[in-house]
Amino acid sequence: MCCIAGGTGRGITEERLRTAMSRTVSRGPDMERLEQIPGGYLGFQRLSIMGLDARGMQPFHLGRSTVACNGEVYDFRPLRDRLAAKYTFASGSDCEVLLPLYQEYGTDMFRCLDAEFALILWDGERQKLIAARDPIGIRPLYWGHVPEGGILFASEPKMLVGLCERILPFPPGHYWMDGEFVRYADPARADQFRMVTEAEAEQNLHDLLTAGVRKRLDADAPVGFLLSGGLDSSLVCAIAARELNRPIRTFSIGMDLDAIDLKYARQVADFIGSEHTEVIISEKDVLEALEPVIALLGTWDITTIRASIGMYLVCRYIHEHTNIRVILTGEISDELFGYKYTDFAPSPAEFQREAEKRIRELHMYDVLRADRCISVNSLEARVPFGDLEFVRYAMSIDPSLKMNRHGMGKFLIRQAFARDRLLPEEILWRQKAAFSDAVGHSMVDDLKALAERSFTDQEYEEHRQRYPYRMPFTKESLLYREIFEKHYPGQAEMIADFWMPNRTWPGCDVDDPSARVLKNYGDSGK
Repeated sequence: MCCIAGGTGRGITEERLRTAMSRTVSRGPDMERLEQIPGGYLGFQRLSIMGLDARGMQPFHLGRSTVACNGEVYDFRPLRDRLAAKYTFASGSDCEVLLPLYQEYGTDMFRCLDAEFALILWDGERQKLIAARDPIGIRPLYWGHVPEGGILFASEPKMLVGLCERILPFPPGHYWMDGEFVRYADPARADQFRMVTEAEAEQNLHDLLTAGVRKRLDADAPVGFLLSGGLDSSLVCAIAARELNRPIRTFSIGMDLDAIDLKYARQVADFIGSEHTEVIISEKDVLEALEPVIALLGTWDITTIRASIGMYLVCRYIHEHTNIRVILTGEISDELFGYKYTDFAPSPAEFQREAEKRIRELHMYDVLRADRCISVNSLEARVPFGDLEFVRYAMSIDPSLKMNRHGMGKFLIRQAFARDRLLPEEILWRQKAAFSDAVGHSMVDDLKALAERSFTDQEYEEHRQRYPYRMPFTKESLLYREIFEKHYPGQAEMIADFWMPNRTWPGCDVDDPSARVLKNYGDSGK
């Protein structure tokens, strides 16, 4: 996972860029380069994944133009072959195709990239600065204005603290040029539904997810897998093991008292023949990680923070004990096919509307969690369920087929892989448990107990009034907000809202984001 920073204007100085980049060395620990462009600077920190030698170091140059990109261009080989008659390529880096593509297609190139990316590009011919982000926002990008004049873009918000008065996430599926954001893609929206049968939908989902996993196995650095024992990560691991036809390396994490998913992850690992590692954590580990996790995330959201602690600690273990550089995860399936709370959706139209909202906001929640917890440990996250073709197809399926019509959430994706027998039946048809709960119910209980010890009832009422934007509504949410404000003072608007069930739906008006509080949780946590 690399890091980029850059901008133009009177206030964009070399000293400020170096300050920003000093805060994210773990994103790109291999090499760093800072270059001057007309009216500003462009910087890059490299984590070597594709084209491992120095020729793959960025920024890349073509004529008078320059680009720095944190990303993976999954179709770079056929693109490079098409462009090779006109352009010379010096490295094996996937991102080297970007400037030739821009030379040929201008900003239209963003519409045809099969990629997860955030980039800053200086167009030397037209003397313009351009920034862009992938349609789902899997790769991070933030921006802000510098008081002395100028605009600054960076991979993480902590790079901009103290440099920009207001820090905001760069909207996914947009590019910025001439002071304006232009939307080039919105994968959350389907112009029309595909009125297919369940069987047709299942076959297409099967083929597209398999392709999405396959392309994310392409790396010149070692690859590993997070395996929670739930459906989504188990499917990613099982598909990968089949595609590679060799043992993969899988990692799970759980509390020392009541880890729900460790036994299921072990069952999957044994079934697919992976080289499996369990990381066991304690209450002390959880509480000591809380502030570092909030500082690296840049969020005050309860759900994101809870789920990030386990992911951060398992990725820290991977960084400290292995040579793995790339991690595949199971994020984004829930937003496409439903959580426990979407069982309460009043209609297919409401189900679809909620899915669209969640996909557009993912970059502030689950995708943010995966990026930060993995990148802070000098690893790169890859998310097969976020494959653009897969997402676009899933969002175009008649939502009545995606609702829980069979007494089992995510029926389509489960049935899609039933005949492959990639997983034990018990895993394929197991009810969902939220990741933070699955690490161990005691983890969330430990966090709530810490919050209860941190504030009296009177202090809670007084302190939460300091934050009128998305006011904390429990002692736990107040604790997280105060730690957030310590590291990102006045920047709460980087996050849209609490990631909670849709409270307007019957059965979803709850004060805790855990699925444990929903009446349909059932056997999920067993």
